[in-house]
Amino acid sequence: MTNDETTHTGTVRAPGATLHYQLRGHGPTLLIGQSGEGDADRTVDLVARLADTHTVITYDRRGLSRSRLDDPSRGATLAEHADDAALLLATVASEPAAMLGCSLGAVIGLHLAVRHPGRIHTLIAHEPVAPRLLPAAERARHEHELADLRRLYAGSGLAATLPEIARVLGIDTSGRDAEPGLTPQPINDLRRANFDHFIRHDFTAVLEDTLDPAALAATPTRIVPAVGRTTPKGVFDRRCAYALADALGTDVVELPGGHNGNTSHPSAYAASLRDLLATHVHAAQP
Repeated sequence: MTNDETTHTGTVRAPGATLHYQLRGHGPTLLIGQSGEGDADRTVDLVARLADTHTVITYDRRGLSRSRLDDPSRGATLAEHADDAALLLATVASEPAAMLGCSLGAVIGLHLAVRHPGRIHTLIAHEPVAPRLLPAAERARHEHELADLRRLYAGSGLAATLPEIARVLGIDTSGRDAEPGLTPQPINDLRRANFDHFIRHDFTAVLEDTLDPAALAATPTRIVPAVGRTTPKGVFDRRCAYALADALGTDVVELPGGHNGNTSHPSAYAASLRDLLATHVHAAQP
């Protein structure tokens, strides 16, 4: 790719779904695994700030926006989501890629590192929603939280559920600390449909996760656990990042903003990502 101002779109056929993806920029490949209901457009401001140094791939997870399911009533396991990401990278990237995984995207990245060794050389795992990383009692408590959110949505709808999701994950919805000039991300019909799929199906995938924390230490992928600088210290997803670091014997990196720092602080976040990815380049040089 030679024009970082041009976004190229395409589709990849996967078992049971057709995946929509977007590419922008030039340079080493960076795949972004979005959080929550985020589709390929979720991190448009971050992508714009990375496109001069990286070929950035974003995509709609199966069931979201333009990625269509053969059976719309069926969701996917986290392992299947990881297989989708591997297939996408095999289609559009000629060499191992870096990956930024945010929240649910980080858990998908962990599965990708285990199931498809060598497909990604680095995973920046920002606040993975991965109860299996936690001690048994804490894991059970947070799984109950997620199950309660799913029940709240089924009984009371999205308006009642969003504030509780923000509380559980420590998301600051005020926007007081955000960088100026962000692209608006309103809760429109498309996002409501994506939230519906995310809560009904991807919450189930998290609760039924099969991730083996012990397998993460054996993967050749460099895994960088990360948290938002302003994410409250006691919340579930931040605790998961620290548990991941303990399992790997490594340190946690703080990134700008909170749980959604990739969207609220795109300029500062992009600068931090470049620094983290540059350390891989230097380490790989003879």
